[in-house]
Amino acid sequence: MVSEILTVFGQVLLDPVALGLSVMGVLFGIILGALPGVSSTMSLAVLLPVSFTMAPGHAMMFLLGIFSASVYGGSISAILINIPGTPGAIVTQMDGYPMARNGRAGEALTYALLASATGGILGWLLLVMLAPLVAAAALHFQSPEYASVTFFGLTMLAYATPGSTYKALLAGVLGLLISTVGLDGITDVSRFDFGVSDLQAGLSIIPVAVGIFGLAEVLRNVEGGSRRFEVIKRIDRLLPPWSEIRPLLPMAVRGSIIGAIVGAIPAAGSAIGVTVAYAQEKRMSKTPERYGTGIPEGIVAPESANNACVGGALIPMMTLGIPGDSMTAVLIGALLIHGLRPGPALFTERLDFVATVYVALLLAIVLTTIFGLIGIRWIARILHAPKNIMMTAIAVLCVVGSYAVRNSSFDVLVMVVFGFIGYLMQRVGMPVAPVVFGLILGPLLEENIRRALIVNDDWWIFVTRPISLTLLVVSVISLVYPAIRDRLRRSPGVPGS
Repeated sequence: MVSEILTVFGQVLLDPVALGLSVMGVLFGIILGALPGVSSTMSLAVLLPVSFTMAPGHAMMFLLGIFSASVYGGSISAILINIPGTPGAIVTQMDGYPMARNGRAGEALTYALLASATGGILGWLLLVMLAPLVAAAALHFQSPEYASVTFFGLTMLAYATPGSTYKALLAGVLGLLISTVGLDGITDVSRFDFGVSDLQAGLSIIPVAVGIFGLAEVLRNVEGGSRRFEVIKRIDRLLPPWSEIRPLLPMAVRGSIIGAIVGAIPAAGSAIGVTVAYAQEKRMSKTPERYGTGIPEGIVAPESANNACVGGALIPMMTLGIPGDSMTAVLIGALLIHGLRPGPALFTERLDFVATVYVALLLAIVLTTIFGLIGIRWIARILHAPKNIMMTAIAVLCVVGSYAVRNSSFDVLVMVVFGFIGYLMQRVGMPVAPVVFGLILGPLLEENIRRALIVNDDWWIFVTRPISLTLLVVSVISLVYPAIRDRLRRSPGVPGS
C-alpha cells in the first residue's frame, strides 16, 4: 500500500489540475466552514455537484479538500463570534471565545490550527493502517454479516446527537421509510411512487442532503433577524511561544486518538468525539475550574479530536460502505455518482483510487495548515460580510447543485421540500443527519436481509453466524442502554439523579 500511495503522490505533484482542485477545495472549505450556520456537511453537499464532470480522482481531491478544511474552518467563527461554524466546533467556543475576548484571538486561532493539523495527521495514519485490515475482514462477509453491520450502524443513530436519543432514532426511521420509495431492488416492483414517474427511481441522496442540510440552515439563519455578526476584530500575535505549545502536545495526541476512534464508529460523528476529549482532559486536569475561562487546553483537546474524526469516519465508509458521519454520507453519494461503490471491493479492484483518497486527505491537511498560518487574518474578515448576501449565495448554490445532479427540476422540488422538512425538524429539536443515514443504509439493510432469507429461508441464519450474532448483540445493547441510563438517572437515591 505504501508504494501505491507514493506513486499517486508523485502523480498528483506533477498534475496541476489535481493540485489546483485541492487548493480550491481547501479554500472553499475554510471559508464556508468559518461562516456561522454553514456546516461541513452543508459545504460538501452544496459544492458536490461541481465535481460531477471531474474524473473520480480529481473529484476526491476537491471534495476531501472541502471536507478536511471546513472542519477546521468551523473553529474560526467559534473563536471570533462565539457561534460554531460546524457542530464539531461547539466545544471549541467554550474556551476559544473567552480567550479571544481576553485579547488573544490570534493565539486562539493558531492553537486551533495546530491542534487540527495534529488530529488530522493522526487520524490519517489510523485510516491508512486500519482500513486495509477492516476491508480484508469484510471480504469474508456475506449477506447476514452485511445486514447485521448495517443494523449496527442504524442503532448508533441513538448517539448521533447527544441528548436527543429517541429523536435521533425517529429521524433515522424516517430516513428508512424514505428509502423504500421507488423500484424494489430485488423484484423491480414500484413502491410508494403514488403514480409519479419521477419517484420510480427513488429519491436521490444529493437533493435530499442539500435540502435538509443546506436550505434548512438558510431558512434558520434568515429567521435569526440580525443583518451582521458581531466579530472580534483585533487579531494580534498569532504564534504563541514554543514553551507554551510543547506541554500541549500530549493532550493533542490523546484528543486525536479519542477523535479517530469515535469517528470510526458508524454514525457517531465529531460532536461526540470532541465532547469526550474535552471532558477527559478536564477530568485529568489539576485545575479543572479553569476550563471555560479561555485556556489553550480547552481549544487543543476538542480541535485535535474534531479533525481526527475525519480520518476515522472514512474507515467504515471506505471499507463497509457505511457512513461514519453525515459528511461521509454525502461522500458516498459522490462515489456512487462516479460509478464507485464503497466497500471491501475497492481495496481489491481499485487500489489506485484508495491511494488517491489517502493522498487527497493528506494534501488537504497540509494545505489547510499552510493557508491557516499564512492567511488567517484575511479569512477572518469574511465574517464581516452581510448575512443576507451570504445566505442568498448559498440558497442559489442549493438550487443549482440540486438541478445539476440529473438536470431535473423535480430534484429541485425535492430539495425545497426537504429543506422545509429539515427546518421544521430543527425547530422541534430533532436532528436531521439521521434522515440521510437512514436513506443510505435502508436499501443496504433490506437487500441483505432479503438475500440472506432467499438463500437460507431461515431467520436463525443471523444468529448462527458468529460475526452476525456479535454485531446484533452489540446493536441491541446500544438500543437499550440509553433507556436504562435514563431510568437510572431518574431513580431516587441514585447519585446525580
